Amino acid sequence: MTNSKMPEPWLRGTLTDVPAVHRAVLHALELATEEIQRWCGSLNDAQLNARPASVAPIAFHIRHIARSVDRLLTYAEGKQLNSEQLGVLKSELDAGATSPETFSEFAQAMDQAAARIRALVSVPLDVPRKVGRKELPTTVGGLLVHVADHTQRHVGQVITTAKIVVADRS
Repeated sequence: MTNSKMPEPWLRGTLTDVPAVHRAVLHALELATEEIQRWCGSLNDAQLNARPASVAPIAFHIRHIARSVDRLLTYAEGKQLNSEQLGVLKSELDAGATSPETFSEFAQAMDQAAARIRALVSVPLDVPRKVGRKELPTTVGGLLVHVADHTQRHVGQVITTAKIVVADRS
């Protein structure tokens, strides 16, 4: 659980060996990891899969963060998605996610993402990249910033849904 008195990762003076944009993305992923552990670490499988008011379950958001970060970094690396990545894209909303599987997938994805982001330090941020089947134009920097933005958007949904799920069980 995150210490509420500890500043957020971006205020801790860490990762100073990494350029500013990459550092900010890494800090966003660190914050996501801490917040998901704080708000969801004690939830059971039923709570992770609950759909209060028909919203997407917490498990979906956690899996989606892990998998979307992988997809976005694939594009940042100048590649297109492979068949496995496309296959898991379709399974993110599948019911029955277990706590150990969900948190293990998330932790592994965040560790891999950190290494991949560090590997992109040598690539200029303005290098063009293409996203998706339509090959929409962006840049390495655009993709990295979107990794942070998209992750935090889903963390907010995780926290809100977790608060509702816990309140429903009280």
